[in-house]
Amino acid sequence: MKPTLLILAAGMGSRYGGLKQMDELGPSGESIIDYSIYDAIQAGFGKVVFVIREDFAEAFKERFEPRLKGRIETTYVYQSLDKIPAGFTVPEGREKPWGTGHAMIMAKDVIDTPFAVINADDFYGRDAYAKAVEFLKASREENAYAMIGYALKNTLSEHGTVSRGVCGVDANNFLTHVVERTKIGYEGEKIFFYEDDKKEELSGEVPVSMNFWIFKQGFLAHLEEGFKDFLKAKGSELKSEFYFNAQADNMVKSGKATVKVINTSSRWFGVTYREDRPMVQESLLKLHESGLYPKQGLWV
Repeated sequence: MKPTLLILAAGMGSRYGGLKQMDELGPSGESIIDYSIYDAIQAGFGKVVFVIREDFAEAFKERFEPRLKGRIETTYVYQSLDKIPAGFTVPEGREKPWGTGHAMIMAKDVIDTPFAVINADDFYGRDAYAKAVEFLKASREENAYAMIGYALKNTLSEHGTVSRGVCGVDANNFLTHVVERTKIGYEGEKIFFYEDDKKEELSGEVPVSMNFWIFKQGFLAHLEEGFKDFLKAKGSELKSEFYFNAQADNMVKSGKATVKVINTSSRWFGVTYREDRPMVQESLLKLHESGLYPKQGLWV
């Protein structure tokens, strides 16, 4: 059974200033999502599930359905603030989405295979998808998961701070912990994270999560329970978010799961800020010129 690719595409793109999920960055008008799905198909994925917002669903489908029809099965689910478990309410004044963990829960009824989850606006590279499929072919344990790891220094933007899941690993490259740092950036040649009034230097070599994880479908039930705990503790707050990284981290620390950190030779890049566009466009053009992608365009 071919694995599923779950694409988290409901983000508002506030720092970017627009609906970056459909921004045309490739030489033939491709978005980063196009490359993700193209690489996933090449690696052996059989289905893609998009988590989007219902208010842009029509435009989203109009763009991707003609390109993907006959190539891979597609399903759409919608994330909204009011889709929370019974017994909980959305606090008055909250506008911020509940986070990546909540987005994943939206897909629990349509995922029936092991799956990988990615961000819509991140380019991960074909090697990452190939290694995800290799892991799933070899892995049989229900709570054995994996993550594609990237060196922090290769994931930063020159145009502002970024959010990263900073990872610790043991001697066998199994995850020991992951800490979500929501504000990481350069000061000269050095890298720091900032939190409240705290500032701490980070090594550029430390592995970070770029939200490319590989799970068995049972993880979604664990995620649902974790979201309920989150709502009990922080559901009244207006900006707190529930990250699926945090649930995986809790399961690792409690001995309920293992996460293999798989290093990839692929280069990551993304469009956190609109100023990142020229670099991404140049990088994609070079990949077409090198022959990794068809020069005439992905879907010709």
